[in-house]
Amino acid sequence: MEVTIAKMILAAVTTAKDRRIEGCPVFYAADEAEAAEMCVVLSRVLEGVAHEMGNGVSIIVKH
Repeated sequence: MEVTIAKMILAAVTTAKDRRIEGCPVFYAADEAEAAEMCVVLSRVLEGVAHEMGNGVSIIVKH
């Protein structure tokens, strides 16, 4: 039997160090370009999908 993680936020990426994010690992980027690169790498490593939330925060989710 295979056990998998599904329907879960795996990580968050942001450039706003003052933003309070809880419930998952948070990665802080220096600028938008670094945040985009972090999202690509994290989505590949975690086998998830990156979604831009529109408020300077991106999340990596497992569907």
